[in-house]
Amino acid sequence: MLTTIAAATLAGTQPERDAVPLCVDLDGTLVRSDTLIECLFALGRRWQVVKGLVRLLTTGKAAFKQCIMQNAALDPALLPYNVELVEYLCTQKAAGRRLVLATASDLGIARAIADHLQLFDEVIASDGVDNLKGEAKASALVRRFGVKGFTYAGDSRSDLVVWSAARSGIIVNATARVAAAARKAVPIEAEIADRSVPARAALRAMRPYQWVKNLLVFVPIFTAHAITEISAWVGAAGIFAAFCATASALYLLNDLLDLGADRRHARKRDRPLASGALPLLVGAALAGLLLCLGIGLATVEGTLTVILIYAAASLGYSIKLKELPLIDVFLLAGLYTLRLFGGGEATGHLLSLWLFGFSSFVFLSLALVKRVEELMVLGRTGGDHVARRGYSAGDVAILQVFGCAAAFASCVVLALFVQDEATIRRYASPGLLWGIVPLVLLWLCRLWLSTARGHMHEDPIVYAARDWVSWLVAVVSLLLLGAAKVATFTSL
Repeated sequence: MLTTIAAATLAGTQPERDAVPLCVDLDGTLVRSDTLIECLFALGRRWQVVKGLVRLLTTGKAAFKQCIMQNAALDPALLPYNVELVEYLCTQKAAGRRLVLATASDLGIARAIADHLQLFDEVIASDGVDNLKGEAKASALVRRFGVKGFTYAGDSRSDLVVWSAARSGIIVNATARVAAAARKAVPIEAEIADRSVPARAALRAMRPYQWVKNLLVFVPIFTAHAITEISAWVGAAGIFAAFCATASALYLLNDLLDLGADRRHARKRDRPLASGALPLLVGAALAGLLLCLGIGLATVEGTLTVILIYAAASLGYSIKLKELPLIDVFLLAGLYTLRLFGGGEATGHLLSLWLFGFSSFVFLSLALVKRVEELMVLGRTGGDHVARRGYSAGDVAILQVFGCAAAFASCVVLALFVQDEATIRRYASPGLLWGIVPLVLLWLCRLWLSTARGHMHEDPIVYAARDWVSWLVAVVSLLLLGAAKVATFTSL
């Protein structure tokens, strides 16, 4: 939202205002993020971070910024720019106004951004010696343009001292308290607010719609015919909450590690962390809090080992394993199966080998669905390689073969279970179980057909949760399982 204050409230006439250079802050203003934090996440665990910390302790923050930003190789084209502010600056530039990028970020990254945008006539930034933040920035701008000789666009409390030295100001994505203080300090030329509510952005980043996958922890209750056991439901609910908290923490961490790749993606670029709607440090802190919550719940439930294995495997996937072809899909299938295993541990109804074999093939097929969907989107957009993936567009055909083969293998396992002598002895009407086999095969084939037609735009489990055919298959399968059960309950 852009609100332009009436020109009459500004000091001087319109020509006088236009003659005053417009100095624009970078972090949180021009870019909906912090370039230093962006560089730190881009570096990850590389030794340059340690080197930068040494420089911070020995020579100060300006040298630290210079060290980190010189080694991060941050791509200015991928940063989440404030689109409304950029449009406003384009208008001012077209009117002949002088634009200056004035930032506490290092001069190197500031110049790279200025070169990319082709908007600024001058760059004033930290140079490895002086850290131009707050009073230091105000002094630098006063030396360059004189007291009340410039307009300043900023967003934070540290910008108040700069606004006080300016002729007029522009408020960008500031908190209500900072905005009120800025209005008292200087006449306001414009106010720009395009950032969503932080709490809403945080909730979106947690991806609560993905929690539907964790409903798998309830499956052992049904396969063991234990729907009347209150303790089983309580245990499943506890590990469900633990999986949800841990999964959301790992989604946040994955997004932090994949910022560059997500910003290149047509759909993922709108995620809260990639788009700048959620500050990176807030995302990191929220991830830590959720991980502690998940571990705490698992400790209470007695399933800590399961959650730790899940967290370690997911972390390995986010950092490196997702880049390894086939290893990634087998790991994803394993994470799905781990949810079933955790549900069995929490409810007291452990997975049988039949259920383990059946679910392993099903989840491998679903993991391959996810990869094929990504590669098909890549093919439609003319690309050849998905960032941080070990596949190319030409791998679609062979991955489809793998996925369909896994789908049929799962139904073979299910058919073998149905005709197993132990199953026949344990069910009053075991013939009814045969009806589940074609239903499951129909469901899997339908998922693959939807993928081939380009209708699979999300995780297959999430897709199934919103698909009425999937719900129908699940309900009918449960009815058949219930009708076939016997007095001596056993699990699949």
